[in-house]
Amino acid sequence: MARAKDPKVRSQLLDRAAHMLRMRQPVTLRSLVADTGVSTMAVYTYFGGMDGLWKALRQEGFTRLAVKLAAVSQSADPVRDLAALGVAYQANALENPDLYRVMFDAGFELEDADAADEALHCLVRAIERAKTAGRFRDDVDLLELATRSWTIGHGLASLVATGPLPHEALSHGAPMMIALFVSAGDDPDRCRRSVERGWGRGAQP
Repeated sequence: MARAKDPKVRSQLLDRAAHMLRMRQPVTLRSLVADTGVSTMAVYTYFGGMDGLWKALRQEGFTRLAVKLAAVSQSADPVRDLAALGVAYQANALENPDLYRVMFDAGFELEDADAADEALHCLVRAIERAKTAGRFRDDVDLLELATRSWTIGHGLASLVATGPLPHEALSHGAPMMIALFVSAGDDPDRCRRSVERGWGRGAQP
């Protein structure tokens, strides 16, 4: 009987590969498993070889992001939910900084090409709810506003999780979101209250 695969081993190898890439260390079968307690055969067992590992690496980043976004509860305030999604996005980047670097490296293929779109789709759905609720103007383009929202979250996450800015820089996200949503038609005071509720202390992972 084949031995059951241990998901912890799979995650361990993916985390190690991402870390080695960030540190610009050569990733080979032997270097990948060195000091991990598993053999080189584990790479074949879990990924079918190094090619499979590279595909799984980016996929894992988007998989963890999807789990983080899905954990954001939907409230009666869709603008609050948009801010909460932004916080969840940044928290994922801070918790998985090495994978975060790799997941946006198009040099590696994805196992599921649609995975990269799910984060954007989450924003589109929340913006559609806000538009239906009368918070945004009727002429607001859902995809365009979602893309701008993602740009704010991704820019801050990149600069803090993998770049030069300190963690405190995440606080800039709330006022940028407020400005964006007000430009889409939301009432300034109501928008500020909603974003602040969604942002809250969630930006502190």
